[in-house]
Amino acid sequence: MKWILSFLMGFTFLVSTNAQEYSVSGYIKDGNNGETLIGATAFIPELGKGITSNEYGFYSLTLEAGNYSIEFSYLGFDTEKREINLNQNIQLDIELGLNANELEEIVVTAEAEDNNVTDVQMSVEKLDIQTIKSMPALLGEVEIIRSLQLLPGVTSVGEGATGFNVRGGSIDQNLVLLDEAPVYNSSHLFGFFSVFNPDAVKDVKLYKGGIPARYGGRLASILDVRMKEGNNKNLEVNGGIGLIFSRLSVEAPLIKDKASFIVAARRSYIDVLAGPFLNEDFDDTVLNFYDLTLKSNYNINERNRIFLSGYFGRDNFGFGNAAGFNWGNSTGTLRWNHLFSQKLFSNITLFYSDYDYKIAFGDDAVNRFDWKASIENVSIKPELTYFFNPNNIIRFGGQAIVYTFKPGAAVGVSEGEISDISLDNKYAIESGVYVENEQNFDSGLKLNYGLRLSAFNYTGKGRSYTFEDTEPGQRKIPTGFEDFDQWESIQKYARLEPRLSVTYPLSSESSLKASYNRTAQYIHLISNTTASTPVDVWAPSSANIRPSMADQVALGYFQNFKENTYELSTEIYYKNMSDLVDYVDNADLLLNEFLEGDLAAGKGRAYGLEVQLKKKKGQYSGWMSYTLSRSERLVEGINNDDWYAARFDQTHNFSLTNFYDLNDRWEFSANFVYLTGTPATFPTSRYEISEYIVPHNSENTRNNLRIPAYHRLDLSATLKGKKKSNKDKWVGDWVFSVYNVYSKRNPFAIFFKQADAENFIQGGVIPTEAQRLSVVGNFIPSVSYNFKFQ
Repeated sequence: MKWILSFLMGFTFLVSTNAQEYSVSGYIKDGNNGETLIGATAFIPELGKGITSNEYGFYSLTLEAGNYSIEFSYLGFDTEKREINLNQNIQLDIELGLNANELEEIVVTAEAEDNNVTDVQMSVEKLDIQTIKSMPALLGEVEIIRSLQLLPGVTSVGEGATGFNVRGGSIDQNLVLLDEAPVYNSSHLFGFFSVFNPDAVKDVKLYKGGIPARYGGRLASILDVRMKEGNNKNLEVNGGIGLIFSRLSVEAPLIKDKASFIVAARRSYIDVLAGPFLNEDFDDTVLNFYDLTLKSNYNINERNRIFLSGYFGRDNFGFGNAAGFNWGNSTGTLRWNHLFSQKLFSNITLFYSDYDYKIAFGDDAVNRFDWKASIENVSIKPELTYFFNPNNIIRFGGQAIVYTFKPGAAVGVSEGEISDISLDNKYAIESGVYVENEQNFDSGLKLNYGLRLSAFNYTGKGRSYTFEDTEPGQRKIPTGFEDFDQWESIQKYARLEPRLSVTYPLSSESSLKASYNRTAQYIHLISNTTASTPVDVWAPSSANIRPSMADQVALGYFQNFKENTYELSTEIYYKNMSDLVDYVDNADLLLNEFLEGDLAAGKGRAYGLEVQLKKKKGQYSGWMSYTLSRSERLVEGINNDDWYAARFDQTHNFSLTNFYDLNDRWEFSANFVYLTGTPATFPTSRYEISEYIVPHNSENTRNNLRIPAYHRLDLSATLKGKKKSNKDKWVGDWVFSVYNVYSKRNPFAIFFKQADAENFIQGGVIPTEAQRLSVVGNFIPSVSYNFKFQ
């Protein structure tokens, strides 16, 4: 870090002036509950300059000595004005009150009204948690991941698929962060619900492109989810009761205005409701998921604040004593905010993250099978932000992550004979340092430029195999191996990742933006299915698996209308990817000691057009999104060495999201989505052997056809409760929703089935038919009751 500090000292000297300068800094908070506000604005009208608060609500302005007025604002809150005589450094914390005129109307973003045009970032989606709560939801449960899929460039292959896809990337190319700790499986109940409890979420931001240098580790996107700190003024209880699960959160001050906490829990009870209807063979059936989210914070003094947060969630599926499996995430984050001065803000993060799954078959000790696997990591991440002046914010820092991959501790017992087919653990260390500057010019031009240097060290204890060269697309055979001691280096990689974002104003209501980013990914999800299964395996880059790389460029036009009521965003992008992990035909991915021999490295490209038109406020609000895109792969030896569509390629992606406030009691919303069907590999010929059909792809093509298009309509109505008096602390809302209103049987997959013997003539042609697998085939009504006590 010494070279970064030296750079800052030199930079400060070069741009310093003779005029005396001082800083005004502090935290901008919600006056109702003490929560810090991310992206609030501190603006100096006399200079026409300002700054936004960071992820911890902190702002800092360095100005020449003098008298100034400062306007503090945040959408949905009253603007606060302060007059200051800046003749010394000033600590000025601000609490904003809610704007009574906007309390009853839905606002589809919590950013500044003209942020779409003026902000240096592009390809960034931010949804306010109140907007997410107003959307129609499956079984009435507020869903963050599904809400993101209504935005341009974000897709899913359908119900029953875990995760999400961003601009032609696979699900493992998204870095999902919960209070800065990575979450490796963001889904509950086979992808229908996410792991994020909406009552504990404060901020949701998705970076699709123009990714700042402070983020790294994945190719496609960064989903940064920030948890609430907890009400530090009063006791607050939120919750909801639904048809199959309920949730409850409690937040309160530990020391008023100084320390607070929040505890949020959810649990489904499908198994409890179904219990009376199951026969005795399934008396011990377990079908549920739960999660627990916790966070506390303590203001030590004006310069120091600490945060401690954690998440613990699990899905459990057991069918009596005969079989069962479960999986879950655990995270823990400790953060320390420290102010070295009014201009230098620091945060140090320590986190632990674990994703594991367990599978068991057999109900006795004589015949059974048990499999456990996990990926664990611990990390330290120091970050500093230097608010040099209103035109320059310099960020620098680093990160080190230690990985432990446990691909499988598997033991089978057959007639009392034990067979241990476990795989050895693998270890790796990933590190990175970065520096970036956000710079504004008097002309209105804005830049964010930076450089990230990342490195990866695949280490022992372990065995590294060498494989013989074979025909491309064919399984490679191991020819030798070498054993390594604990933490002995097996393979090292290093990559430079430049980042750049540019905003150029065309007028006060329009701008052009461009961005470029290079990203590197050193760990890979080994899975050849899009279905939500718990047996996905993560693998590190090694001597036989190179890190994946991506270069993305994007260009956008942004326009606001009618005093920022309407917002238009148009972006085009092109992404080039290399060393993507793919699989040879008939690859064996599970509990395979020689897995690397079944993997293939390929190229990828993704390009598209994204358009979004948004009405941000008023009695009617919402947005329309459309994406025209392609995502393709090229792997030597696969698909006759030609480009082919990725499994999650969807040419057209259209969504319409609507909100309507009828009056102060009734609120309505509707979603409609249409997506091109995803590619799949279908047979092009067949063999008939003894009246049995054997499908065959004689053309050796991959993803040669598409399943039918996906479309769905959801509706929701909310009856909002009202306090009978100011002393009434309980407010409850009834939410009525219908998912998949017109009962569309959207296919998740198509497979082919041979007709029964009695349905064809002996000696004649054996008929076959295509079968549609639909995860949801009917409309799903629901009713839930949400409440708040404060």
